[in-house]
Amino acid sequence: MEQQLSLHLRKFNDRVKVLNQTNARDLVLSAAEARQLQADIFDLLTQIQALAEVKSAEPEVIAVQVKGAGF
Repeated sequence: MEQQLSLHLRKFNDRVKVLNQTNARDLVLSAAEARQLQADIFDLLTQIQALAEVKSAEPEVIAVQVKGAGF
């Protein structure tokens, strides 16, 4: 899944991994990094919303089989 993430999300993920491995207390992002990360997160949320709308628009199909072998 990580290979499908955008560059900025991967960079953020890598920095958080390093943060956890070194037991650091703070993670500082530059303004540019924060803007890029925010844009990528917003794009992901937009894609999730679009997928949810497509899924809810699909009609639900229920198959029912009735066998009367015992009548």
